[in-house]
Amino acid sequence: MPPSLTSSALTAHRLGSNASALLPKTQCRHATLLRRPKRPYTFTQLITLSDGSTYLHRTTSPAPVYRSTKDIRNHPLWNPSSQKLMNVEEDEAGRLRAFRARFGRGWDSEVHEDPEQVGIHSPASWGCCM
Repeated sequence: MPPSLTSSALTAHRLGSNASALLPKTQCRHATLLRRPKRPYTFTQLITLSDGSTYLHRTTSPAPVYRSTKDIRNHPLWNPSSQKLMNVEEDEAGRLRAFRARFGRGWDSEVHEDPEQVGIHSPASWGCCM
């Protein structure tokens, strides 16, 4: 028996010449299995809005309670006609105070400068024809 025979040829050699007709001569490859997409586990979360109203929401976040400080109830873009939200600056993190301490109050919208006193902002000093 030659040592270079493969396992299928070796089995056919042991069983005789009739067994070689029973063994497959080509590979049989079935279709690959398409797996379902993984769906993450969703938690039930209690959303608390700024006015105190709450609702339940299914989300992937494991936090059981979410308290919103800025939402549709207190944002001026959602409530453009509300007078109590007009010109209100909420500086919870102190970022506006730090900006004003570093750069001054020249960027505030309440500060109005006279264009004749400041020549840079007047249209005549822009250097173009209007």
